[in-house]
Amino acid sequence: MYNKKSDDPSVIGPKSYFGNKIGGFRYHVDRLPLKLYSNLKDTFWSSQWLPHNIHGKIDHIAPDVVHLHWICGGFVPVQEIAKIKQPTVWTLHDMWAFTGGCHYSGNCDKYKYECGSCPVLGSVKDGDLSNWVWKRKKEYWADLDFTVVTPSRWLADCAHSSSLFEDKKIEVIPNGLDLEKYKPVSKDEARMALNLPLDKNLVLFGAMNSTGDKRKGFQYLRSAINMLSENLDFEAIVFGNAGVGDQLEIPVNYMGRLPDNMLNSIYSSADVFVAPSLQDNLPNTVMESLACGTPSVAFNIGGMSDMIVHKQNGYLAKPFNVEDLAQGIKWVVEQAQRKKHLSASSRKYVETNYEIKAIAKKYSDLYSIL
Repeated sequence: MYNKKSDDPSVIGPKSYFGNKIGGFRYHVDRLPLKLYSNLKDTFWSSQWLPHNIHGKIDHIAPDVVHLHWICGGFVPVQEIAKIKQPTVWTLHDMWAFTGGCHYSGNCDKYKYECGSCPVLGSVKDGDLSNWVWKRKKEYWADLDFTVVTPSRWLADCAHSSSLFEDKKIEVIPNGLDLEKYKPVSKDEARMALNLPLDKNLVLFGAMNSTGDKRKGFQYLRSAINMLSENLDFEAIVFGNAGVGDQLEIPVNYMGRLPDNMLNSIYSSADVFVAPSLQDNLPNTVMESLACGTPSVAFNIGGMSDMIVHKQNGYLAKPFNVEDLAQGIKWVVEQAQRKKHLSASSRKYVETNYEIKAIAKKYSDLYSIL
């Protein structure tokens, strides 16, 4: 969004209160076409049509390379990308760049051909808003020579199979992590600081809008935990949302939305982090949890297998199989020696694959050949 929130002088953004408010205004105006679809699903969807002259601001800075990340929320319109003159790298954090407007396609594979009759919009018309957005991307981006980076192998495969990006250069470079910020701390000390029980197995779940976003899979976690509730002595920790405790048959510690400086203690306090997403790229929560020495359990979807090595630093359950998800949680926590081994392996895997300076070097090497 068009909104600067820090005091970092290297970040260029609006210089006034009114300028910052424009970001929210653009977001709402950009979403106006969605008002035409009364059956729109409760999920994020971006049109990116509202004009913007950001290419002029880029020309004024005169960079050697332009590196795009997440550009939605009414920030950078489709047509503006075609006006960028400098060599461009675009790191994708979801599927939006090659779909007709959805950020995750679910079971729909129309992005492989031509969008239309969009299930997210609840549309049955081939020439709907998704088709219009797809055609605009096709028109403006067809001849552009930009390099696409995806953090996960799964997203790279999706981009390669899409009608819009099948001919683009695609590199896989994962997200990096500050391993001084995310590191194991004493489990007992973390629990005491957070007023959590010392004598229970603690199952952690969290994300932005963790219990409200169906894509994050809380409904599967609920079923798995309720399946285990009679056999294991454990409690749950949930961050990212207000409480929905009546849905779980074990005690739940709701943490709400947390500042970054609390996440290290939250991850370290848990015995297992569960990420039962239906579709996901390379979720930071899993990587952060592993960095803090807490093994993760997830369905074997999306980029999960890039981070979780089955039965080495966690457990990959069969997609959407609640029984296997429950088995994975039980397998991780039921033996003390196993938990110790999984914890050490979790930290080691992140040190080997996601250390932030090593990831920065991969990008530096990429810039040098543009």
